[in-house]
Amino acid sequence: MNQENKFGFTKFAEDWNGRLAMLGFIIAVATEYLTGQGILGQLGIM
Repeated sequence: MNQENKFGFTKFAEDWNGRLAMLGFIIAVATEYLTGQGILGQLGIM
């Protein structure tokens, strides 16, 4: 796979975007469960 196919709306980019989004969601849920505060509460917004 050459370098120009790794950027933009390609299958490679969208696959990694989805994987990282799922990982971020799981980390956010775990952090909320462990601390008892939501994301906004941890940031001091609410």
